[in-house]
Amino acid sequence: MDIFMNYLKGVELKITKIKKIEIQSDNLEKIVRFATEWILENTNFRKPFFVEDAGLFINALKGFPGPYSHYVYKTIGINGILKLMNNVTDRSALFQSIIAFWDGNKITTFKGQINGNISLEPRGTFGFGFDPIFIPQNATKTFAEMTIQEKNLHSHRAKSAKKLVKYIAKNLFSLESTDPTS
Repeated sequence: MDIFMNYLKGVELKITKIKKIEIQSDNLEKIVRFATEWILENTNFRKPFFVEDAGLFINALKGFPGPYSHYVYKTIGINGILKLMNNVTDRSALFQSIIAFWDGNKITTFKGQINGNISLEPRGTFGFGFDPIFIPQNATKTFAEMTIQEKNLHSHRAKSAKKLVKYIAKNLFSLESTDPTS
């Protein structure tokens, strides 16, 4: 929310929960595109909107949990992932966020990604999901040890949201806006 409020002054943002159908896919972009198309085909909602999905992709686990991160978090949780990573030396991973935006005419997607590593144990109390075990590249703290301002300097969601905000400011509105990509 901070990213939208900071860079799109004068634009009203409403969070609306729309029940949607989500396909099972290994590809986040396919998932958000399908969800966006489903909303357009099955609801009367026609104002500009976006759908976001994200996942944690662990290299040693061949990209698992990826798009299934929410389900994996709910079922085996952080400790389950750490158990799978027991005695694994390659702890590299990435978080990825894809936003599909319907501007009233077409769907455009925006990708945010951050490389990092899986910690040996959970650290921190901020954030949610796998934040306590993900250390962004060039950082020493997990996402869960960072303030929201620190996390937004690295976050995959912040990166995709900044790209969306830049697109909106450039293509949909004549706004005085700070460049969100800096």
